[in-house]
Amino acid sequence: MITRVRALSTQWTVVMPLIAIVLLAFTWGRDLPGAVVAVVAVVLAVSVLAAVHHAEVVAHRVGEPFGSLVLAVAVTIIEVALIVTLMADGGAKSSTLARDTVFAAVMITCNGIVGVSLLAAALRHRVAIFQSEGTGGALATVATLATLCLVLPTFTTSKIGPEFSTSQLVFSAVAALVLYGLFVATQTVRHRDYFLPITKHGEVIDADDHADVPSTRTALFSLGLLALALVAVVGLTKGVSKTIEQGVAAAGMPQAVVGVIIALLVLLPETIAALRAARRDRVQTSLNLALGSSMASIGLTVPAVAIASYWLTGPLVLGLGATHMVLLALTMVVATLTIVPGRATPLQGGVHLVILAAYIELAVTP
Repeated sequence: MITRVRALSTQWTVVMPLIAIVLLAFTWGRDLPGAVVAVVAVVLAVSVLAAVHHAEVVAHRVGEPFGSLVLAVAVTIIEVALIVTLMADGGAKSSTLARDTVFAAVMITCNGIVGVSLLAAALRHRVAIFQSEGTGGALATVATLATLCLVLPTFTTSKIGPEFSTSQLVFSAVAALVLYGLFVATQTVRHRDYFLPITKHGEVIDADDHADVPSTRTALFSLGLLALALVAVVGLTKGVSKTIEQGVAAAGMPQAVVGVIIALLVLLPETIAALRAARRDRVQTSLNLALGSSMASIGLTVPAVAIASYWLTGPLVLGLGATHMVLLALTMVVATLTIVPGRATPLQGGVHLVILAAYIELAVTP
């Protein structure tokens, strides 16, 4: 019996999601003392690593780009649930939470994940290689979704403030779902080869040779543990969100910083998975994760909060301010110049990371 327990304890990727779920059950909806928050933070961090492991198992079984899609959609669906839950609990002060979290996700994915992936791949392999056809289409979709859902509300006049009217909100939600669905169909069916990693000679890599393909049973087991780990990650993030809000307020920082911190925590699995792929010279997989997560964050969050707004009290502010619109425009221009050649040096990765640093600096001190 002791031997079996020891063997199970060494399989931390199996044990940690279960521990995290149990911890979530005991801490959900309660005010947590400092010591418990510290324990939750440790379990949260290890659960993120476990989620990345199981995501890679599933991805290796189903292949690209399905693997990236599984992780991006799974994380985003739970992120949407977290945003709606926090908005329901937060009252009037949560009116900008969806906007702040979605915009933070766009900046973190398009600059942070893209930047660190390009930098890691270029430093290790001299040049980061990817397919401009598929990546360019993904970036165009992200730019359109961000403009329709986050920029236009600032300029519309049917309703006072940076908000959509009811019909405009319905249109943006439907348009977001249509565009995201069209992209998924393009990525997984019609032009799947545009989203596969390639070699330095331009040859498509349709299989990963670094390990044996796991069995269907193993993949399904990992899929279940991935779901548990992600639920735990987002649930525990909500549990410490009050501590985060108190810390942000005590430091005298704006409420928008809460959205940035939540997005950073929720996007940790994609960030680690993208970095690992980049180090194996699978930059296309990293870009699929980054842009797919950005797209899913807008394309699923806006429809969800549009539906939730019918029973949530208070306004739903989606429009960005002038500073954030400038950063969004700069991100899209730089990303376009990065993607068009289909290859990148450490310089491009550094540029994207500097834009992310500028966003965080201006979020902390507007």
